[in-house]
Amino acid sequence: MLEEILKTIDYIQTQTDLKPEAGIVLGSGLGGLTKEIEITCEIPYSDIPNFPVSTVAGHKGSLLFGTLNGRTIVAMQGRFHHYEGYRTSEVTFPIRVLKYLGIKLLILSNASGGMNPDFKVGDIMFITDHINLLPNPLIGANDDRIGKRFPEMSEAYNKNVLRLADNIANELGIEVQHGVYVGDSGPSYETPAEYHYYRTIGGDCVGMSTTPEVIVARHCGLPVFALSIITDLGGKNLECKVTHEEVLMAASNAEPKMTDIIKEILKRLDTIEF
Repeated sequence: MLEEILKTIDYIQTQTDLKPEAGIVLGSGLGGLTKEIEITCEIPYSDIPNFPVSTVAGHKGSLLFGTLNGRTIVAMQGRFHHYEGYRTSEVTFPIRVLKYLGIKLLILSNASGGMNPDFKVGDIMFITDHINLLPNPLIGANDDRIGKRFPEMSEAYNKNVLRLADNIANELGIEVQHGVYVGDSGPSYETPAEYHYYRTIGGDCVGMSTTPEVIVARHCGLPVFALSIITDLGGKNLECKVTHEEVLMAASNAEPKMTDIIKEILKRLDTIEF
């Protein structure tokens, strides 16, 4: 796999010489943050060797390089999902590329369905832990050059970044939730029984991404901060019927608060102990 990563890096470096300090993955309906980025280079996924291509509405499909709040960053405008037909090892390949581009922190965002009865549509939830119900992306032969066989996952989400994010949210007057994200395969939304089950096993929200990306990030030694925008409450109102269009709209409405938090984390990146 290392050879494929390096081939991809070689191509990207023919397009830009920017050295990103942080990587950001934008979930469904959350591509608006890119309006805040001073973009110096945009590379369509379809042009990048070994990259999948995003096929989901709300996921544009470009790798963006530029600056955000004074920091050099690389942003994935749209991610990949297992339900599109990709193996989770393919879905997460770009995370390995971000690592080899030199980022110090991976920031992940997603839209998810709330199951915690205290949540409301539009809430931002900082992910403190997860339950992965997708195929583990590390299944198969391990390349010891990019990560050890059995990565430790007791701190999948960096506590120092979480602490900083809490301080920032408090300073900005943004109410945030904390909780456990359940990653399942989709693409169908959850049944009432599934929502109940996921809540029973400890989940606060559920989505169709993120957990494989976190596993791979930790496998290759990348610190992670992740946040969910609660776009529906299927776990609270079992009569609720969820549509993708409503998810995108709710994510878009809550996005400015998410953007403000991410910008401040980047501004204070040098203060974080990894």
